[in-house]
Amino acid sequence: MGCRPESLHSDRLLAVSAVFKNRLRTSSQGIINLILRHLFSPPNNTRLSHLCGPMDGHLRSIEAALQVKIAHRHEQFKVDGAKAQAQRAMELLQAMYEIAARPIEPRTVQLMLSGEQMSDDSQSPALKTRRQDLKPRTLNQAHYMDCMNSHDITFGIGPAGTGKTYLAVAMAIDALQRGMVQRIVLTRPAVEAGERLGYLPGDMAQKIDPYLRPLHDALYDLMGFEAVQKAFERQAIEVAPLAFMRGRTLNTAFVILDEAQNTTPEQMKMFLTRIGFGSKAVITGDVSQIDLPSTQVSGLIDAERVLKGVEGIALCRLTSADVVRHPLVARIIDAYDAPGRINLYPRADSEPVRVSVSRSAAKRAR
Repeated sequence: MGCRPESLHSDRLLAVSAVFKNRLRTSSQGIINLILRHLFSPPNNTRLSHLCGPMDGHLRSIEAALQVKIAHRHEQFKVDGAKAQAQRAMELLQAMYEIAARPIEPRTVQLMLSGEQMSDDSQSPALKTRRQDLKPRTLNQAHYMDCMNSHDITFGIGPAGTGKTYLAVAMAIDALQRGMVQRIVLTRPAVEAGERLGYLPGDMAQKIDPYLRPLHDALYDLMGFEAVQKAFERQAIEVAPLAFMRGRTLNTAFVILDEAQNTTPEQMKMFLTRIGFGSKAVITGDVSQIDLPSTQVSGLIDAERVLKGVEGIALCRLTSADVVRHPLVARIIDAYDAPGRINLYPRADSEPVRVSVSRSAAKRAR
């Protein structure tokens, strides 16, 4: 049985011909395995090196993700695995070879494995930041950025590492650079992640600074240290503790509320009603990492229920497929969010979960 590979784009200078020799075999478990062979010609050592990655790291990542075996000798590649997974691995190798004129980053491989990566010719907004290569990495991230462009209030809800905060800061800087807003306001609730650090020294900005460090890191990356310091001096960027937002009206400002899962419903309502004319607000949070007492309802979960369907408000959901950190992060998130995992300590705002566990096991867990 033979198959013909997809031809490369006609506008590419590289001419590649491929030969497949497929062999089917059935494993002891009854799974149909497929061996695919592919020949990249004419051989290009630079592309082959970028395709494999340092110490064949990219090939090992594909093997681990798709449960296949990849062997290669110069330009000859062999993929052995379950039929669907082997075919996907071979298609992935071909797609990576097309972009292998330059080194391929590990995160690019992970995004291609997710199957939701943005194509190079996709239409994404060009943002005025120091990062010229900044663009959405997945379809959900592109939708998130579109919502921030078209709505005055946007909720970005998703697990860690999906770019919720980073993209919000990038959009805020772009709006400031283009003169669409006069200032950026950063805020978040002062709630520790399970620890009580006590009273912190310094003035208000110094007390809240440790909680806003992720926002600062994004600002420094997108603007540069000196530009950020100058923006703080002329009050173009403001740090405002959520507890001190009451009574304010924020006009022509881009306001970012980070870690919104740690707000109460009263705090969330108070924050949303601060928005004035010409302003945008982005609320980001991860409902799986709530640090409030278990009896306290999260303001983010409450707002998602209350504001669903309200015109002018966008609710964007990101998933583990949108994670752009270490590949283990996505697997960790999936493991914690597995449907069969027993939650022995449900929160007051969580959906009721029916679990089958013996009384003795529950008593030992308590």
